[in-house]
Amino acid sequence: MNLLNDLGIFIQIVLLFYLGGSAFYLFIFALFSVFPLKTHPPVDFKKRRFAVLIPGYMEDEVIFEVVKHALQQNYPTDFYDVVVIADRFKSETIEKLSQYPIILFNESFAISTKTRALNHALRSLPENQYDVAVILDADNLMEKDFLAKLNDAFSYPYQAIQAHRVAKNMNTNFAILDAVSEEINNNIFRKGHCKMGLSSALIGSAMAFRYHFFKQLMEDVEVVGGFDKELELRLLYNNHLIHYLDDAYVLDEKVQNVKVFTRQRRRWLSAQFHYFGRHFRPAIAALFLKGNIDYFNKAFQYIQLPRILLLGLLVFISLISLFVNPLILSIGWLMATFFIISALLLATPRKFYNLNTLKALTALPLGFAYMIISLFRIRGANKQFIHTKHTYNAFQIKKKDR
Repeated sequence: MNLLNDLGIFIQIVLLFYLGGSAFYLFIFALFSVFPLKTHPPVDFKKRRFAVLIPGYMEDEVIFEVVKHALQQNYPTDFYDVVVIADRFKSETIEKLSQYPIILFNESFAISTKTRALNHALRSLPENQYDVAVILDADNLMEKDFLAKLNDAFSYPYQAIQAHRVAKNMNTNFAILDAVSEEINNNIFRKGHCKMGLSSALIGSAMAFRYHFFKQLMEDVEVVGGFDKELELRLLYNNHLIHYLDDAYVLDEKVQNVKVFTRQRRRWLSAQFHYFGRHFRPAIAALFLKGNIDYFNKAFQYIQLPRILLLGLLVFISLISLFVNPLILSIGWLMATFFIISALLLATPRKFYNLNTLKALTALPLGFAYMIISLFRIRGANKQFIHTKHTYNAFQIKKKDR
């Protein structure tokens, strides 16, 4: 009996080290995210030429809004091109798009991926015409001063910049939870990391790269899922810092129901485990042999559970621990729970402290249950194209709502 009890205590200590360590990791970066980032430099009078690349797969419902919005930047029209890579769009959509002053590629790829669409555009666009490549999703809306802020930021020697993606819809409980989750990610994995001298995480859109650097980086990239993870791991392995531009906004559609939420998270989880398996050992070697903290830090993130699972497990285990564990172990679990709750509170913008968010939190148990289900269905999800259809239209977001 004592042997079984000792074994149970040992397993709990290992779990506490893993789950509690993850919670403390998030807490530290959330704490640093409270402090403001250094502002971007004064207005740069050099005007860089931008290629705004918008790959889309059957996005007939939202593409017109995105194109119209992209053409309304407070930036000289001669210095940026809107490039739409339309994969399997309807013929009537293509006909209407061709009337806009954009560069349009009408394609029907045998295997539809974002990397394939982007590489097609990069190979087809004129050489030596652009300074910066901006990557958007087919539902993304840039704020009118977005390119101007990027232009100023690239007066620094950055190769890659991740902008601030915010929700353009919060019309359901899951959309609100998705919006909160993204802002928590922005604060912990982007702002908090940059405050500590590390690289921002990439999201997959609202990203900008020096054009020729990006074209070279993309030449042998061909992935179905985890496009952003592939890029950031390559950047960090080669010691390229990814900057986060906190005040340059792009609006992004948030998932509106549990079905889409589950499908999206399943794809993300699969990509996370895939890249952990490929990069954790090389990252350890890079840390000790080359002092590459950034690359190791990114690979370390992939071993962590999603926050919703981490929160649910820590709360559940802490409550049980109060009744069955020695006091010192119970205190350990309670401290781990304190760290994860504090991290989430610190990283959640004040604008979400309202009744709508409180109501949305009632959907958390359902989200937790579906995340558990996703864990058993992630095998191969990053190797198949899983399309998230976008339907929500919204032309602007008020500054007070950010």
